[in-house]
This record gives sequence, structure tokens and C-alpha cells, in this order.
Amino acid sequence: MFSVPDAYDDFMGRWSRLLAPEFAAFADVAPQQRVLDVGCGPGALTEVLGARVGNDRVSASDPSPQFVDACRSRVPGADVREAPAESLPFADASFDVTLAQLVFPFVGDARAGVAEMKRVTTPSGIVATCTWDLENMEMLRVFWDAAVSLDASAPAEGDRTRFGNRDDVEALWRDSDLRDVTVAPIDVTRTYRDFDDYWTPFLAGIGPAGAYCTSLEPDACEAVREECRRRLDASTAPITLSARAWAVRGRA
Repeated sequence: MFSVPDAYDDFMGRWSRLLAPEFAAFADVAPQQRVLDVGCGPGALTEVLGARVGNDRVSASDPSPQFVDACRSRVPGADVREAPAESLPFADASFDVTLAQLVFPFVGDARAGVAEMKRVTTPSGIVATCTWDLENMEMLRVFWDAAVSLDASAPAEGDRTRFGNRDDVEALWRDSDLRDVTVAPIDVTRTYRDFDDYWTPFLAGIGPAGAYCTSLEPDACEAVREECRRRLDASTAPITLSARAWAVRGRA
């Protein structure tokens, strides 16, 4: 689901690039700091961090070797390594700010991931994450509402009670003994040229939605497509959708 950088950029990267500058600002990333992007993907946030502090002061990690290669190409000079969030290959207290954008719904052991982020962050440094509010991420909500209306067994975007709302991300940070925990919404909007611009990225199999879409027989996939079209009232173009992410930060 997360191994084709170009397809990911076309599917979720459009949204990640909108979210990244706002998230970096929320985490108070400032010049001269050393920063780490955990679960960097193809590098949407890594690139923004490099613009703020300089590529040579940025490190990043991701378990996908394809994403690691893409991030290295996108942010030359950054230290990008292949590793999961639960086992970061960096020394204790290496970074002033450690961030993870849209990662924790896919981390196998979330508490271990936060513990690792805290370990590699300097005392009183910032540890921050953000995740989509799945009820208010229209691109995904339209797809899953359409899928479930046709197939009650459709899995939806993972477990909606796992880091898909404010309470989940705040509780994870507070339970990890981070200090001065702050939570805030980040709202972004994206405009698609037309319905095909919205729909086509689902066919690449990226993320839970793409994986579900490509698992369907052609007729079933077409039915989901037409139900999405109906729900979006795609008779007019362009199509503008909104999304909300919950961002949380705390001090190590």
C-alpha cells in the first residue's frame, strides 16, 4: 500500500504538501534546529523542514526503501534512513524537534513509536504528530461512505477509533509522559480539476482506500466510482474538498 512514491504523491501527497507547512509551524520548527521526520514517506514534510532549517540539519526515516530513495532525491543533503517508528536509528537527544505526519494510524506499536521519538529528542525539545480527523477528511470520507453503502463489509479507513480523532492523539501524547501537551486543528482545502482527477489515484492501490478499490471486481469498482460521483455532485467541476487534521505537540 505504501511502496510507489509517485502514486502516493498523486493520491495522498497532494494533501500532505498542504498540511506540511502548517504542521511545521505548529511544532515551532525554527532555523538552526536539528529536526527529524519520522515516517517521512516520499518527503513532503522533510522538504518543508529543509526549507526552514537547511537540508543538512534534517534527518528522516521510513520503513519503505522506495520512500527512502524518493525522499533522498527530493531533499538532497538530508540524512534519510530506512527504519520503522518503533526503532529509530539515531542517538539519544539528537534532535530539537521530532515530528511524524500522518503516521500513527499505521504504526504497529504506537506507544513504542512515541517512546522512540521522545528518546531521540533533546530534553525540553518538541515531539509532535498530526493525523487526519477521519470524519472531516472529505476525500476519504466520500470514498468510504460510498463503499460502505454498497458493501457493508467494506473495512473503511482502518479503525476509526485509532488516531482518527482528537481524543486519540491527545491521549497518546499525555499517556507518554510528554509535558505541556497542546492540541490544535489544522484545516486545509484541495481543488480537483474534475471527477477523474479525484477518482483516478484510488486505482493505484495506495493506502487502505486504494487497496480496497483494487481488490474489487471491475463491476463493483465501477459501482463505487459512480456512487462517489453521485455524492460529490460531480456534474460540475472543479471539485473543492476540505480536510481537518489534529496536531499534538509536547515537550520531552
